[in-house]
Amino acid sequence: MSDATLHATTQNPDDFAVQIADQVESFLVAVTEVARGDEPGSAVPFLLLEVSQLLLAGGRLGAHEDFVPDERYEPDPGPEPDVDGLRENFARLLDPVDVYSEVFDPYEPRKAPVPARISDDLADIITDLRHGMAHYRAGRATEALWWWQFSYFSNWGATASAVLRALQSVLIHVRLNQPLEELDGLDTDQADIGDETLEFEAGRVMAQEIGAPLGIRPVK
Repeated sequence: MSDATLHATTQNPDDFAVQIADQVESFLVAVTEVARGDEPGSAVPFLLLEVSQLLLAGGRLGAHEDFVPDERYEPDPGPEPDVDGLRENFARLLDPVDVYSEVFDPYEPRKAPVPARISDDLADIITDLRHGMAHYRAGRATEALWWWQFSYFSNWGATASAVLRALQSVLIHVRLNQPLEELDGLDTDQADIGDETLEFEAGRVMAQEIGAPLGIRPVK
């Protein structure tokens, strides 16, 4: 299935595979456009919207019965497209709110939060989705659904949920005029974080770079 036939009129628009593929493709196109950086002040709200919509597709995949691939072994979808450029663009766009705090499993108590990067997480999500899209475009719809469902449970679903909360938190702080305290050097390669509450750098810079384009009064 080529790009030209991805939305062919002969396909049933109510078909589950078509709907999920449309949602995945819409996300990939939109976030790639955001990564270009033409509208840096709108990056956070645009990403919030796109990740929210992607998680709707993930929820549908998660609620569906398990997909069984047609073949015992996964066909080779070809080389994975490089995402380093997108990762770097997201990191520049989202500085200084790129690093955030994440708890991997809310059902495992006493687990210390760890730092993560929105830019890294978006790149990982894109990689998973592109992998399934390669199967879909090759005409292997069941294989694509299997991969998207499996990787939703194993990686991109939890990752997208964490990114959504981080983006939502940024906008909450901006709209409620609650600047964050400075990060003071914390980064994703810092191991001795402990159980302390992690405060990340945003403050005045966040209000100026993100709040002003949204029409919100900058923090003085």
